[in-house]
Amino acid sequence: MTKWIAALLTGLATLTHTLSQDERLGSEWHVVETLDIARVPADFPVRFCLLTTDQIQYVAYYDDQRRMTVASRSLNSNSWTYRVLPSRIGWDSHNYITMIVDSTNQLHVSGNMHGVPLIYFRTEKSGDIHSLKQWSMTGERENRVTYPKFLKDHEGKLVFTYRDGGSGNGVRLYNHYDTGTQTWTRLLDEPLFDGEGQRNAYPLGPIHGPDGWFHVVWVWRDTPDCATNNNLSYVRSRDLVHWESFRGEQVSLPIRIGMRKLQIDPIPSGGGIINGCEKLFIDANNRPVVTYHKSDGKGHMQIYAARPQGEQWIRHVLTDWKKSVAFSGKGSMGFIGIQISGLRRLEPGVLTMTYHHRDYGRGRLFLDEDTLRPLNRSIVVSPTIPADLNVLESSFPGMEIQRVEDSHESGDEHLRYILQWETLGRNHDRPRKPPFPKPSMLRLHTLRLVPND
Repeated sequence: MTKWIAALLTGLATLTHTLSQDERLGSEWHVVETLDIARVPADFPVRFCLLTTDQIQYVAYYDDQRRMTVASRSLNSNSWTYRVLPSRIGWDSHNYITMIVDSTNQLHVSGNMHGVPLIYFRTEKSGDIHSLKQWSMTGERENRVTYPKFLKDHEGKLVFTYRDGGSGNGVRLYNHYDTGTQTWTRLLDEPLFDGEGQRNAYPLGPIHGPDGWFHVVWVWRDTPDCATNNNLSYVRSRDLVHWESFRGEQVSLPIRIGMRKLQIDPIPSGGGIINGCEKLFIDANNRPVVTYHKSDGKGHMQIYAARPQGEQWIRHVLTDWKKSVAFSGKGSMGFIGIQISGLRRLEPGVLTMTYHHRDYGRGRLFLDEDTLRPLNRSIVVSPTIPADLNVLESSFPGMEIQRVEDSHESGDEHLRYILQWETLGRNHDRPRKPPFPKPSMLRLHTLRLVPND
């Protein structure tokens, strides 16, 4: 077994070896089956989708001709069925694809949108991707759609949320699906977030936690420039309709930037936070823990963890770095100089997260779950991505491995499905100049968790 050892320096946790971001203590994941799906574009990255139900597995991706495609197979078969949809992607890494299956086993697919009219498909015959048909939803405010997300509410009913508008001036809308009438209506009379034409929210979630709450963490952004993210905030709901602060204070919709009771950290524009860096973890006492990065009072980049305590959020600084990380830009950003994972529980009372810093390299932090302070003992961790999956097949310069986890929980904690393919990195959603790498093979890997000897 490969062992990774963490050491403490000046009271802060640092890493002695590079580690994968998805790991579990005491066991190792092994690839038990690999299936080729199709050739896909390798000249830019965009997120695909993997959805496994009790009997059928679905994969949504863009083929080597950049056409939105859905493949499916029965779980007892290695043969794929394909359906090419009437939508073609350009170079925009925002234009991911997302899927969900409703309570009648109809498949819903949406994607390839960045400020464009709604692109949404639904099957007319359960389990049959050839019956996918394009639909509208409510027919209102569907001309500038970005960031589609399917989820289930507290009763298991289907919900769809998206941004209407652009970066710096958008609102978040929520729709509800009625399986009986096969129609969509607004779940909320008002947008969940309203930037009042001067900003927009970039939310993480809603995430349905083990505590029964739907949690949303977000930053506001003033302009399309990612440097203008600000004001890390939090809100929760039992039913996606009625919302409140962590203290239980009711929130009137839409949520606007002036609602100070929802702030986790009043980070100013240009303060070193970027949308997507914020991560949510629910601790053993069902308290939300939010990790993120920002610049400290000296302008140095640091990692923080915040958790409610009493009537306020208590913020813990987890690093003591002496370097600043300045970033700015529009479009899909690559590595900005700092990247962090979310928290994971390795064992009772022990949390971990990883980071990548352009000056300090890759590292890992180990935290005491009760205090959120670094631990002063060594921790042994086993990687959950088998080593051979971390080896690039392509020799084209600049290629990266892309992965997507299954979006459905199988109920078997010893089984995982992973999509993997290779592409160049992000390019601010702009076309690249040739030469281009050849299309890469999109593969499905089945992993099984095996205890260490």
